[in-house]
Amino acid sequence: MKIQMKMPNLQAMAKNFKWIRSIKWSEHSTGLGFILLFVLGTFISWNAQKFVGVPTFIKPGNLLMVLRQVSYTGIIALGMTLIIISGSIDLSVGSMTAFVGGVAVFLLQKFPSDSLLGVFVTLLFALVFGTACGFVNGFMVTKGRIAPFIATLGTMAIFRSLILYFSKAANIVSPNTEFIKFGPASILGVSLPVWIFLILAAVMHLLLNNTRFGRYICAVGANEQVARYSAINVQLIKLIPYAITGFTVAVSSMLWGSRLNGIQPSQVGQGYELEAIAAVVIGGTSMNGGKGTIIGTVLGAVMLGMINNMLVLGGVSSFLQEAARGLVIIVAVLLQYNSNK
Repeated sequence: MKIQMKMPNLQAMAKNFKWIRSIKWSEHSTGLGFILLFVLGTFISWNAQKFVGVPTFIKPGNLLMVLRQVSYTGIIALGMTLIIISGSIDLSVGSMTAFVGGVAVFLLQKFPSDSLLGVFVTLLFALVFGTACGFVNGFMVTKGRIAPFIATLGTMAIFRSLILYFSKAANIVSPNTEFIKFGPASILGVSLPVWIFLILAAVMHLLLNNTRFGRYICAVGANEQVARYSAINVQLIKLIPYAITGFTVAVSSMLWGSRLNGIQPSQVGQGYELEAIAAVVIGGTSMNGGKGTIIGTVLGAVMLGMINNMLVLGGVSSFLQEAARGLVIIVAVLLQYNSNK
C-alpha cells in the first residue's frame, strides 16, 4: 500500500497570514514597546528576588510610585508634544520650572504661614507667569524669527541664571503650612500629581484631535508653507503651544515645590528638557513635526519611568540611567526614520 504525503499549500498559508503583513507595526511600536518593557521589568524584578514571591515590579505600590515619579516631567511633556508636532522645540522647560517655581515661592513668603488665600494667589500667579514665560519663547521664535533651538537655548540659561541670582543660589523655602499639603496628597490611593497628569492628558488629547486648533498644529508641522497658503495663521499656531507648555511647566513646578516645601534653584528641573523630549519621541511623535499623539506621550513618559525602575530593581548604577535614556531616544528616532522610508 503506497502512502502519499500531502505537502502543505504554501500559497494558502500565505493568504491566511496576509492580515499580519498588512498591519502597520510602526504605528503600534509604542504600545508593543510598553508591553515588552512591562514583561521585561517583571522578569528582572522576579530574577532579582531569586524567583520568590510576587515580583516587586508589578506590585501596586511600585507601579503607583513609578506613575508619581513620571507625572512631573510627564505634565511638561504634554505641552512639549504640541510644540514638536508644530515643528519646533523647547530646551528651556527645565530652567523655566526652577524659575517659575522659585518666583512663586518668593511671592508665597509674603503671606501669613497659614494663609489659604496666599496659596491660591500664588498658584494663580504661577500659572499666569509660566504661561507668560512660554509666550516669550514663542514670541522670539515667531515674531523674532529666531531658530527654536537657539531661542530656547538662550532662555534656558537666562531662566536658571536669574533664579540663582535672586535666591543667591540658596534653597527657597516656603513657610506656608497649607502649601505643603496638596503636593503629597492622594485621592483613592493615587497621588494628586498623577491625577493632574491624567486630566491634563485627556484635555490635551481632545484639544489635539477634536478641535480646529489641533488640526492646524498638525498642518503647520507637516508643511508650514502649504499651511500658510491655506490661510492658517502660522505664527499664532506656533506661538500658542509655547504658551501652553509654559502653563504645564507652572503646574509641574507648583506640584514639585509643594512636595519639597520649596524650590532648589540649582537642582529643580535639571534634565527635564531631556526627559520631556524623550517621552514625546518614544511616544511616536515625529521630530520633523506634523504627527504625534498625547496618548503616545503618556505611554512614553511611563516607559521612561519603567526603565529607571527596572535599572534600580536590577541593581544597575544610577549613573547609567541617563545613558539608558539617551539610548532609548536614539532607538526611537531610528525606528521613526526607518518607518518613514
